Amino acid sequence: MASRRALASLAKASEAAPLPAAPRAPAAAAMVARFALRQHHTRPLVCASPLWRGTAVRTGVRAYSSDKPAEEMHKIWGFEAVQKLAKNPDSAITIIDVREPHELASTGRIPGALNIPVTSAPDSFHISADEFEDRFGFPRPAPDAEVLFYCRSGVRSRAAAGLAKAAGWTKVGEFPGSWLEWFEKGGEVER
Repeated sequence: MASRRALASLAKASEAAPLPAAPRAPAAAAMVARFALRQHHTRPLVCASPLWRGTAVRTGVRAYSSDKPAEEMHKIWGFEAVQKLAKNPDSAITIIDVREPHELASTGRIPGALNIPVTSAPDSFHISADEFEDRFGFPRPAPDAEVLFYCRSGVRSRAAAGLAKAAGWTKVGEFPGSWLEWFEKGGEVER
């Protein structure tokens, strides 16, 4: 079994030196990984799998994480602003409910909202405009149009906003309070 000093020098060497072409033995890699997680959770590690040969893996950082808060990534809408938009629809802003159709049937929706279920149709912003219209029965919002997403509690709306951004939409917003806040504060319901 290697000493802590040997493991520390191995971890330090993996930071400074180029990654080796051949994988380490699985036991040694597992030992380095355990040590790194215990002592240096943000240090790069060399993975033992031949599929990942030569690739640095950084533990403690998720690939889908962002350093930017949601406010910087897209516009955050409050209850009052959404209520005003629902009462006076603006053709330049499209409200999109990303819940599943059975959820809408049981609860209703914000007036004027279109339904694009993100769970069952996550590719909806990546398909052609014709295929979108065939699938949902209404034209897809233009990539330069402003879109506002909401769901039940704010989780799926954030995911949908990220999907729309990734597909090229630039004016993306979300209502984090979503349906729960809308219903709790007495917002108008369209059935």
